[in-house]
Amino acid sequence: MDIKLSAIACATLLAFGASAAHASDWSDTSIGYRYGEHFGEPANSTPIAKHIFSFTHADGYKYGSNYFTVDMLKSDANDPENNSNGGAQEFYLVYNHQLSLAKTTGIKVAAGPLSDIALSTGFDLGTKNNAFASNARKIIVGPTAKFNAFGGWTDLSLMYYKETNNNGIVGKTVNFDAAYRIAGAWAFPIETGFIPLNFNGWFTYTGEKGKDGFGADTKPETWMDAFLMADVGSLAGKKNTVWAGVGYEYVKNKFGNDHATTAGANTSSVMGKVEWHF
Repeated sequence: MDIKLSAIACATLLAFGASAAHASDWSDTSIGYRYGEHFGEPANSTPIAKHIFSFTHADGYKYGSNYFTVDMLKSDANDPENNSNGGAQEFYLVYNHQLSLAKTTGIKVAAGPLSDIALSTGFDLGTKNNAFASNARKIIVGPTAKFNAFGGWTDLSLMYYKETNNNGIVGKTVNFDAAYRIAGAWAFPIETGFIPLNFNGWFTYTGEKGKDGFGADTKPETWMDAFLMADVGSLAGKKNTVWAGVGYEYVKNKFGNDHATTAGANTSSVMGKVEWHF
């Protein structure tokens, strides 16, 4: 990670520490598991099954909110570990902080469905033990428009995006060009009269980020995960503890690889998912 990336990551962690020093207005922590059989990886034409275990925490405090999640992904043998016949393992961490304009300045921002505007900062850290040996370091910063409607919420962000990563095939670290990212996240409750449902997810659209480690031009990347979850814990009188449902992941030009020339650069996979909240 270069000096600029380190400085922004440290600043974000300091913001997290400062917010943690205050009592949270709300918090939610969960352990999750999801599974799908048609994930793609660039330069691999075979669909890949993955077991994905996650730990997620979100909280809100006086001036904003924090979001943290770490995934452990275990592929099947179609996505092998380097120098092994076993499936590769990947760890991926995401942290985001939102600083509320309304809460920090007292300025009234809400208008219609718009509830607030926030400054979002965050970073991703990832590593994988396949031959490519990715070592992702990403930072984002930019404004987020926050909306409340239909009993749920939606965030829409325009971000500055910067990434460095490792390319184990050519044996070098790649410092990608800065790019823009459009990002969104949502959660909407659905009342059925029998069991509470929730439709939630996120998407990102990341612009071209210059040359990759092979010298090829990168393409814009689209990534979306969406889930329809049922509060199955409520059937046993334990509301909002155990959720289960189905989801869908769609990726186009994964990691900036051109799907027209690179096999496996797209993903279209149905997933099963379960979460335990505590």
